[in-house]
Amino acid sequence: MSNLRPARLFVLGAAFLFSTGGAAIKWTHLGAFQVAGFRSAVAAVVLVLLIPEARRGFGFHLLPAALAYAATVISFVAANKLTTSAAAIFLQSTAPLWVLALSPVLLRERVHRRDLIFVGVAAVGLLLVFLGSRDPVATAPRPGLGNLIALGSGLFYAVMMMTMRRLAHSDRGAGQAIAATVLGNGLAFAACLPFCLPVIGATARDAVAIGYLGVFQIGLAYWLFTRGLRSLPALEVSLLALLEPVLNPLWSWLLHDERPSALALIGGAAMLAVLAVRGLLDRPAGEVDRVA
Repeated sequence: MSNLRPARLFVLGAAFLFSTGGAAIKWTHLGAFQVAGFRSAVAAVVLVLLIPEARRGFGFHLLPAALAYAATVISFVAANKLTTSAAAIFLQSTAPLWVLALSPVLLRERVHRRDLIFVGVAAVGLLLVFLGSRDPVATAPRPGLGNLIALGSGLFYAVMMMTMRRLAHSDRGAGQAIAATVLGNGLAFAACLPFCLPVIGATARDAVAIGYLGVFQIGLAYWLFTRGLRSLPALEVSLLALLEPVLNPLWSWLLHDERPSALALIGGAAMLAVLAVRGLLDRPAGEVDRVA
């Protein structure tokens, strides 16, 4: 429908900005904790300025989601510093698989038998990503460790999605998820700060990279994303958001000549295909599932 076109463009724009994170993280010579901490500090300020819901509703009930968010962004930056952008984003994209594994315990939701097929195919893709991302290169000095951290980032991302979902459906209002995002960025900055100082040898290039990551790759991207969420079904949002892992390796290839192995790309493609197919099969006929 034509009235949904702006919302789709908002989500696609957010996915586009999200996808540039890996290349921008590798573009700065600052350490992982410095990038993660300073990026989150800038992002928190931008979110408060851009999104009214981000300025209210703070409380201890936001801590689980905020802590999961902080762990997600810190581990993702660390993974990008150690392994390829492709491996980092593909392995973080295992989050829905972690949701399947954890939802019976955390959400009291039953796992369907067909989900085991998707998990099996995704596990094969996961193995291919690991096997295809073992050799160190200039932009991925310790791929083995980076891959493990990226897999952990997927787990943290899954916990974040589940806790954010609870907040979005709580009586306090959907804006609580945005407030938790701001708090999460603040916690990420606080956690990284002891490892950020002193900042030695920082250049204008590093400042530009941090500014871009905080203002555009998180701040503006989340503003666009929340605008799109208000009008689109959850399924469509999840499918449009797959643009991020598709484009992420492309930017690192163009900017850093980082070339993922064919094995890693095949594994990543298999995982993304599984996520897309499962999302399509999950939607009951005629259901309109809108995200608040």
